Amino acid sequence: MPKNRTRTRTHTSGSLRREVPSTVGLVADAQDFAAMRGYRSFSFDDHQDYLRQVDALLRSLAADGIHTTVALFDPEEYAEYCAESGLDPDTAAARTRFTAELAGAGTGLPYTGQPIDELVPLLVDEAVRQATWEYATMLLAGLGHCADCGEDIGQASFEQAGRVVKALLDGAGPGHHHLVCSIPTEDEQLIAVLHAETAGATDPPGSPPRLPGREGIDFVTVLAVGIALSRPGGVVLRSTTEGFRDRVHGWRLDGGTLIPLTAAAVFNAYCTDADTGDPVAPEPGVEYCPGYKVDDPPHPHR
Repeated sequence: MPKNRTRTRTHTSGSLRREVPSTVGLVADAQDFAAMRGYRSFSFDDHQDYLRQVDALLRSLAADGIHTTVALFDPEEYAEYCAESGLDPDTAAARTRFTAELAGAGTGLPYTGQPIDELVPLLVDEAVRQATWEYATMLLAGLGHCADCGEDIGQASFEQAGRVVKALLDGAGPGHHHLVCSIPTEDEQLIAVLHAETAGATDPPGSPPRLPGREGIDFVTVLAVGIALSRPGGVVLRSTTEGFRDRVHGWRLDGGTLIPLTAAAVFNAYCTDADTGDPVAPEPGVEYCPGYKVDDPPHPHR
């Protein structure tokens, strides 16, 4: 075979390889790693060494121009998947198939060159975010339709939550805004975070707030759960505007309606350790402000 034809085929194969995406399943913490060591075909002995090898693999794939997604590999979910699929879990082939399923579920993060010690917490946060959204969506879907008017209660609550978020951002004024919504349920505490930009000096008057698509949906969904179930909960908003001190506002959720907190209540909530109840020193350059009225009619399906 002519050498130039061999080179052409090699070059074409390499080019095609760069167009095939890759997915890496990452065992993030030591406890999950210990569970995976129960499989004889899982040939790693030390978690830190395993993480270093994953880091080297990701860098190698990136150097070859291959788009790579990293997904959290959960041993319990893996065992359930193998049992349901009739696969032997103690094989590399089964781990590969499970990792491919993770990629299809869209629960991973694109690798952009992050060091492994930065990538792991990002991956854990993404898994928590996905699980929170799925659980909140399940709760809303299970509410069914209103016996009086036939309206989908979950959908109506979602729409109301969207209006509430818009009202919150409209009242916050121009700048960057960081919102946290916390809703307790019977099984777990739902927490969602949202970053948003509202119109600045260079934006046309009346410009809508700029919301990250995924974050916005997650936040509205969690808030909708609190509205639909009349759960106690809260929202905290921190605003950063150039030339001004950061401002923190707060609300409690009561009967599906956001009730503004006083400045003192906001200070106490923001300056208290949530786990221990111990006081936390206030941040310098931060102004603790009362919540402002958020106009939105109560949810009709009570």
